[in-house]
Amino acid sequence: MRHKRTIPNRSFRVADQIQRDVAELVRELKDPRVGLVTINSVEVTPDYAHAKVFFSVLVGEPDATGEALNEAAGFIRNSLFKRLQIHTVPTLHFVFDRTTERAAELSALIQRANATRARDD
Repeated sequence: MRHKRTIPNRSFRVADQIQRDVAELVRELKDPRVGLVTINSVEVTPDYAHAKVFFSVLVGEPDATGEALNEAAGFIRNSLFKRLQIHTVPTLHFVFDRTTERAAELSALIQRANATRARDD
């Protein structure tokens, strides 16, 4: 029974380590489509076969960046093999994370509403 309790913690630790390593490896990519990329989070399947890597882009086109990252996923995964001390390194799937984009939109809406309210008062 003790073994089952440690698995979720290990999964989080592995995901966290993958996030840090992928962030470093992405900076080394020479693809011009990869601009300023931030690796926001990583979700690893329970069997460690797949990992969704959520990223956001400060500079560059999200679709082109996602395409470039998914093309480089094999290279990044091979580099992870050398860094991680785990038996199975997951297949990486890069997904654009719209959280930051949505936060900026909501912030702009709130500012507009406040400006309208201040003008009406």
